[in-house]
Amino acid sequence: MTADSPLGDRLDDDDYPAYTMGRAAEMLGTTPGFLRAIGEARLITPLRSEGGHRRYSRYQLRIAARARELVDQGTPVEAACRIVILEDQLEEAQRINAEYRRTAQRAADASEGDAGSA
Repeated sequence: MTADSPLGDRLDDDDYPAYTMGRAAEMLGTTPGFLRAIGEARLITPLRSEGGHRRYSRYQLRIAARARELVDQGTPVEAACRIVILEDQLEEAQRINAEYRRTAQRAADASEGDAGSA
């Protein structure tokens, strides 16, 4: 997470190539103005190409698509952005919790195996 982007910069290999603002808006079935609005709400911070043009990764498009769903349902842009950020944070917390539980279970299983062989 950064001050500019509460969702952080998630640039996985599958996120390239990044799409121009026009192409990203077209893929979302929206306008560049919508992408600017969610950028102003700090939901996503566009990447910059060498020429300084805004570019959006696939991850950012998935996030923008979720915000678009909420806006289409009547949620104001600012509120939709906050909801998407909270949903993303919840998903990350659940992933970390599941990972912790798996690690703890493996450790418990390993200690039982060591105690049983003694």
